[in-house]
Amino acid sequence: MTRIAVVGCGYVGGVSAACFAELGHSVECIDINTERIALYRTGKSPIHEPGLEELLARGISSGRLTFRDCYPEFIDAEIVFIAVNTPGSSEGAADLRAVRDAVTSVAARLAPGSIIVNKSTVPIGTGDLVEGMARRVNAERISVVSNPEFLREGSAVADFMRPDRIVLGSNDPSAVERVARLYSSLEAPVVQVDIRTAEMIKYASNAFLATKISFINEIAAICEALGADVTEVARGMGMDDRIGPRFLAAGLGWGGSCFPKDVRALSHMASVHGTHPQLLRSVIDINNGQRLRVVGRLRNALDGLDSKRILILGAAFKSDTDDIRNSPALELANLLALEGASVAIADPVVSRIRIEQESTSVNVVDSVTEGLSGAHAVVLATDWPEYLAFDFASARTSMALPVFFDARNAMDGDRLNASGFTYMCIGRPASEATVPQVAMTPAVYALAGGS
Repeated sequence: MTRIAVVGCGYVGGVSAACFAELGHSVECIDINTERIALYRTGKSPIHEPGLEELLARGISSGRLTFRDCYPEFIDAEIVFIAVNTPGSSEGAADLRAVRDAVTSVAARLAPGSIIVNKSTVPIGTGDLVEGMARRVNAERISVVSNPEFLREGSAVADFMRPDRIVLGSNDPSAVERVARLYSSLEAPVVQVDIRTAEMIKYASNAFLATKISFINEIAAICEALGADVTEVARGMGMDDRIGPRFLAAGLGWGGSCFPKDVRALSHMASVHGTHPQLLRSVIDINNGQRLRVVGRLRNALDGLDSKRILILGAAFKSDTDDIRNSPALELANLLALEGASVAIADPVVSRIRIEQESTSVNVVDSVTEGLSGAHAVVLATDWPEYLAFDFASARTSMALPVFFDARNAMDGDRLNASGFTYMCIGRPASEATVPQVAMTPAVYALAGGS
């Protein structure tokens, strides 16, 4: 058992701490957010992440997992993980103030021979910066290791416990060996590199995955123009083991906290250091344009968007998470509202107050049925299982126009067409040429803007 401290108990820190405790280590989480720590102490998670609360409960009951909302006078840990937030500016530069504050606070409280591990996603060269800061604060020898995380929201616990690889970078081989031992029971391959290479592996990995998504969305646009089916194209491509099937699902594009920040940051770093990141810029442009393409197709299908009622299904950037940062669903909702549409949005996990704080131009509804009433179109923006199983056929008659835009290519289009919908999707043949003008009851006609 190794004594570990985790500084920063947000998404990465909270999951990592609970998982390290599950592996048998003694873990103390430190975060100055008192409300967050108070919630953790009860075994509750401030984020929606499947399986996390079960780990928290076991860790707390075993005594291996503790939480505190301030730094102790002395941090009794052999290894300290820095997992604070590193938000990006509009230009892409990472804000390292939280990292600097954490390192300064930690280094002054550590014993000789301790190790500081960067778990936060940080620009290349930050490890050297941290090492210099630690030595200025504490004259004793403190080693620094880069250990980037590769946790996907919605499957972070499984990703931690069954990793593809563990990346460790440092100028101190003995420190790398000590950190590697923390993961020894996972039987995952360990990639040992220098500290800057470890930092780059994180950025390059996320940039490549984002590139795959933007690539298939560009192919989807070409498929729409030429009458091909992007889902079958992706299936055929994915059978090539040089390509693989993952991250080839056409849709609204990527969002969340990692891909947007990391791709912009890598592009920014490249530009600052004199290279020309043409591919990264195109990846960003394609992703931004994907939401605009959906807006344009809805505009054409509904003969304009002004005063049209549209229901967006999903606010989270993907299913199995309550994260709405850079959510394609919310961005789409805001774009539709800018063109005069009356936009309602539903999500089974994200709270009403969080959606309203993020977007003042949408109306949050409590149920799909409520949102469909009088709607001219419904858009599946987040593929929550509840929406995939919903009986839209029965609710169709309450709509002003039965238009269904499947922006995740997750629905059975033939079934929706057969039930009277005009089904639209991304990069697949769809019956969107003509929107049927359905007969409306007086109540529905009034909701649709009739007089």
